[in-house]
Amino acid sequence: MRVQSQQTLLLTAVALCISSAACFITPLPARRLHTLTVITSSSSSTDQDAVIVSPFDESGNGGSSGTGSSEGPLELTWDNVEKVLDEMRPFLIQDGGNVAIKEIDGPVVRLELQGACGTCPSSTQTMKMGLERGLKEKIPEIQEVVQSMPEGPPLNEEQVEVILEGVRPFLQVAGGTIFTDRIEGVDGLQPTIWLKMEGSSASLSSVKLEIAQRLQRHFMMAGLRVEWA
Repeated sequence: MRVQSQQTLLLTAVALCISSAACFITPLPARRLHTLTVITSSSSSTDQDAVIVSPFDESGNGGSSGTGSSEGPLELTWDNVEKVLDEMRPFLIQDGGNVAIKEIDGPVVRLELQGACGTCPSSTQTMKMGLERGLKEKIPEIQEVVQSMPEGPPLNEEQVEVILEGVRPFLQVAGGTIFTDRIEGVDGLQPTIWLKMEGSSASLSSVKLEIAQRLQRHFMMAGLRVEWA
């Protein structure tokens, strides 16, 4: 019983060490779906009704309402796209992210999600359900909004090893190890890195999350998934 207790404490210490800023890159903030803004509107001088609205609301109720919302339809210009994005930026900034226009090519607007939003697993949802919907509503000329990613290293086992080598010393303390099982869909829309972790550390979901986030930050690829074999 005592040996089992000591092993549990050791695994906990390894998890804390890997997730600490001193031993590991600080993880991305926990993601929220950029949920709320409060808009108060009432003709009564005594009562004001609070209505919760979000441009990222999947129900479609948050699109046209907003504080200081620009009137549409607007012409497709750089300044107008910037104006509409300014209305949605607070939802990104509160989670440590931002957005910038990279290019407008005919009816296609290319945006770059920055900061915590850039490598968040929900970045595709943020782009399509939030930013694209908000822009199309105000600027009907827009046919598509696509995500522009900073150019990162090539997705191959050698580059995956760069990240795993930084993790192995902490896993070995708890009698564990990790290696690349395979890489799938390198040229596809949703490339996937399959990893295999063995030993006592394989039960630490917090460690797996840290490793996945570090890989996503390293490769800077939209839609990159990390799975466990």
